[in-house]
Parts: sequence; C-alpha cells; structure tokens
Amino acid sequence: MASPTLPLRSLALVLLCLSPACAAGRVTVSVYYETLCPFCSAFVVNDLARIFQDGVSSIADLRLVPFGNGRVSAEGSITCQHGEEECQLNAIEACVIRLWPKAEQHFPFIRCVEHLALTRKWDAWQSCFQETSLPSQPVIDCYNSGYGRQLELQNAAETNALQPPHQFVPWVVVNGKPLGEDYMNFEAYICSVYNGELPAACKGKHLAIAQHTKASGGDKRNPHEVAVALSIGIAALWFGL
Repeated sequence: MASPTLPLRSLALVLLCLSPACAAGRVTVSVYYETLCPFCSAFVVNDLARIFQDGVSSIADLRLVPFGNGRVSAEGSITCQHGEEECQLNAIEACVIRLWPKAEQHFPFIRCVEHLALTRKWDAWQSCFQETSLPSQPVIDCYNSGYGRQLELQNAAETNALQPPHQFVPWVVVNGKPLGEDYMNFEAYICSVYNGELPAACKGKHLAIAQHTKASGGDKRNPHEVAVALSIGIAALWFGL
C-alpha cells in the first residue's frame, strides 16, 4: 500500500504557493555593487530601500552581489576600487547575505552600512548589529575564518561572467536584462515584467520607462584610481552629484 505521506506533502507545497506573487513568479533583481562606491551607497539607501516600503519587494527576488569593480589577481588576491576597507566591508556584507539569505533579513544591515558609507563613517559599521538586532558573532566568525573571502571570490566570478560585461556600478539586472544607465528606474522594469497582480506602487510606472531621463553612469573608475578617489573624498563625490 502506498504511503499517503507523499500526496500530503505535495498538497502542502501547493498550499504554500497560493499567493499571487508565488503563482506568477517573482522578478529577479540582481544588484552588482561595491560597499564604498558613493553611487552604490546612494542607490541602496535611497532607492532599493523604497521597495520594502511601497510593496514592490513582494514581487521581487532581490539579490545583492558585493564586489563591483574589484580585481582578482592570477594568484587569487583581491584588490578593491576604494581600498582595503572596501574589501573588508564587501566580505562582511557577503557574510551577512549568506547567513540571512532572505532580503528582508539582510537588507536592513546592508542599508545601515551603506548609510554610514555615505557620511564617511563606515568604520563604525559594527554599530549596525545593534541597530538591526542581528547577532555579530556569526558574521565575525565568517570573516575571520576566511569564508568571507571565499564568498567574495564567488561574487567576483559571477560579476566578471556578466554578459554583457558590467560597465560601472551599481549594475542592475532585472530578469536577465541589464538596465545600464537607466538603473534608477528599476522599479518600472520590475512592474513591467511581472505577470501577476501588481502592488499599488506599480500603477503608472510602466509608462516611466520611455519617459525617464537616464540615470547617472555610476562609478566607472578602475581600481588604480583609488588614491584619486580618496583624495577627493567619497562625501564630496556624492554631494557633487
């Protein structure tokens, strides 16, 4: 006699996926960025954060990939565009993302760190544990064990495999389509490709794609311009937009 367990499990899976978002399939939104890039920080703090407030996050599967314009040498060493502190924060954020995979869990921490980056206070990043109530020890262990570096190498491989290659950061890809300089209009693209019931925030956004003025080209500099970037100051770059 066949066990009734399998049919019951199948029924449970069906019941778990009765929501409109699940039935339609969430829109995959991948954001390739680096932690101390002022354009990336501003995008995370001011734009990505909005989808958790206006309901668009309910139809989106947000993937954050911290690496950006870094370089990996033939020997496997990592060089980051904005210096060693950025390499550390890239790895820290990668650890947080891996430890708490759901965007609703890890995004508040990422936003907290990027807000500090905007004000050139990124060395206070550990305060984000208290602000977001995430435990610090698993993240510190992830970083100190070298696992954070392995995650960064994985992010580097994914970033460098992009087709077409990324031209700047943040580089936003919606359901496989790179948005290029129109990345700040990402919500309109999410709403336009979603085939289920749209949240109220999507109303009218499909028209914005044709009308929207292209966003800034993001951070196109290479890692060898770190000294110049630091001399100018990240805050000055941001406030000069």
